[in-house]
Amino acid sequence: MDDAGPTYVWGTNISVEDVNDAIQRFLKHFREQSTSQGDIDDLDTEGKYEKLIKQVIELEGESIDVDARDVFDHDPDLYTKMVRYPLEVLAIFDMVLMNMVTRMKPMFEKHVQTRIFNLKTSTSMRNLNPSDVERMISMKGMIIRSSSIIPEIREAIFRCLVCGYCSDPVLVERGRIAEPTVCLREECQSRNSMTLVHNRCKFTDKQIVRLQETPDEIPEGGTPHTVSLLMHDKLVDTGKPGDRVEVTGIYRAMSVRVGPTQRSVKSLFKTYIDCLHIKKTSKSRMLVEDAMEADSGQGRNAEEVIFSEEKVAQLKELSKQPDIYERLTKSLAPNIWELDDVKKGLLCQLFGGNALKLATGASFRGDINVLLVGDPGTSKSQLLQYIHKLSPRGIYTSGRGSSAVGLTAYVAKDPETGETVLESGALVLSDRGICCIDEFDKMSDNARSMLHEVMEQQTVSIAKAGIIASLNARTSVLACANPSGSRYNPRLSVIDNIHLPPTLLSRFDLIYLLLDKADEQTDRRLAKHIVSLHFKDHEAMEQDVLDISTLTDYVSYARKHIHPQLSDEAADELITGYVKIRGRGKFTGSSKKVITATPRQIESLLRLSEALARIRFSEWVEKHDVLEAFRLLEVAMQQSAMDIKTGTIDMDLITTGVSASERIRRESLIQDTRNIIMEKMQIGGRSMRLLEILEELKNQSPGNEIHLNDLRNAVSTLASEGFLSMAGESVKRT
Repeated sequence: MDDAGPTYVWGTNISVEDVNDAIQRFLKHFREQSTSQGDIDDLDTEGKYEKLIKQVIELEGESIDVDARDVFDHDPDLYTKMVRYPLEVLAIFDMVLMNMVTRMKPMFEKHVQTRIFNLKTSTSMRNLNPSDVERMISMKGMIIRSSSIIPEIREAIFRCLVCGYCSDPVLVERGRIAEPTVCLREECQSRNSMTLVHNRCKFTDKQIVRLQETPDEIPEGGTPHTVSLLMHDKLVDTGKPGDRVEVTGIYRAMSVRVGPTQRSVKSLFKTYIDCLHIKKTSKSRMLVEDAMEADSGQGRNAEEVIFSEEKVAQLKELSKQPDIYERLTKSLAPNIWELDDVKKGLLCQLFGGNALKLATGASFRGDINVLLVGDPGTSKSQLLQYIHKLSPRGIYTSGRGSSAVGLTAYVAKDPETGETVLESGALVLSDRGICCIDEFDKMSDNARSMLHEVMEQQTVSIAKAGIIASLNARTSVLACANPSGSRYNPRLSVIDNIHLPPTLLSRFDLIYLLLDKADEQTDRRLAKHIVSLHFKDHEAMEQDVLDISTLTDYVSYARKHIHPQLSDEAADELITGYVKIRGRGKFTGSSKKVITATPRQIESLLRLSEALARIRFSEWVEKHDVLEAFRLLEVAMQQSAMDIKTGTIDMDLITTGVSASERIRRESLIQDTRNIIMEKMQIGGRSMRLLEILEELKNQSPGNEIHLNDLRNAVSTLASEGFLSMAGESVKRT
């Protein structure tokens, strides 16, 4: 073969020998560029990829990640050939790699593959066209669906049904198997007698994944495009639905017949991406400009961001600052003026508490749920958008645009396999993230009822179309709602203002009211802040604010590595504080107690205390964390659970929708009405009009304000007890 001259890639003038030599030079001689002159001597000893190959041999790996930018820096011509003719060049890459591996360790059995990543240009899903077919491309998107693992045949063995002769392994070429038509044994040679022996064939894993383009790439008025990915071998199950990934692969096309009887002339072409490498993109989705940097070959299997030692040291140094809590609060949505307590609550939600699972099987959630209620123009949606962009797996949805199945999960037919599959909704996709729900009050009751299980048990139970499943939805819910009538009425309770069921409201750890109160000084400062955003230099204004990437790294590191435990002092403070809050519920002039806190508040306090300890990178929850958690909870409770009539905190407002003072007033009215009817009326005697009873009540207690509607409710209660009967506006004792 050497004498026959050079071998070329079919249809091109690219010499296989030249490409082979170029790849060998790259793998042997590539060194990373060093800024300091002193490091060059150290780097000259061994190439970057020689080190990686040795690591693969030691760990008995099956692939090596090659940075495409390294290829470009070393040999731009090789990079161009690799992108233009990926199938041919990658086959040569694998051959050269295996030769190097065999030279280093002759007995190495595994086949090592090359996985290319980090191309110089990333293609938008909308810009894919026929000229890209059979080229290597890189693309960002969000995984919305992944199929189950499908076995794909690689080597087939056939057996003759007549004589039992087994053929040699037949390799799959371009998706087809050359099935023998005649038995290969000379004595037999029966025609069409060969059958596939399944248990002697070699199969590999295959998975079909659906990738949807990211929201920042969708043009105005457009709907998101999707593309299918084909994953093989070790890439299977590396990305889960909801992950934002950067995919490198070969854009392929295959013909699909419209019907079984129609010939290939009538066939359609279906495109997909044969995946070579998958990398989770940066946790901060604000950094879309330069999210293509390499992550030292670990991105394919790493679940989280891997922090360098320098970065960890920098973050720990930052956590030791005494004012870190205040700095982080300022760094959260710095363009939004003040609202410090709300921002502190949202900061705790980002850090989260520890999820606890007991030996008995009982579990307690560590995620903090927050509700923002307020007047229009109080920057609720701005806060929501900011948290959505910052959270690791954030999904943003709006009340009117969300259905019950869209939030949880729905059953659909898989277009590839035709099977009935379960599609994940917003809450399942934001598992271990934050689900932001705007216009919470406008959501349908059917959709809202789905949140009860998610917000406490953190699962979604499905039983439909023969599929019975319980899906994980370990998500924090951040919701914002407008009051009914668009303006908050301070004379009414939270329940009456936003018309949300008490059972759902009680599942929120923090409920903040953002009210637009007219005050000249406050209005002037707010107007000054908004105007300054448009013409002042932001860096000069915000010297003490952390940049978005540092804030994201800080939160990610704390969530992954810091798991604080309760100290004895903090535990005592928590118990004492809870008993003290409960003790405030003695209602004046009555022997009944007002519920000022419930056991759910203890759990909320625990979660908030753990989040505050995480902010300091502390492994122990201390007394001042618990005190700050009490302060945050009381700020939220004083706004949302305040009984207007008595001026005290009453958790009954949240849990039942009726305050204790209102319940006592109603019971008192029923008793007074009963006494008047017993005094004035005989059983079976004359009837009395409601207005007459109202006059009598007003005469008995002139200080109390009693409305006709209140009396009607009291009389209805007595009628349900069988004490009297109503006929229109008349009452008769029975």
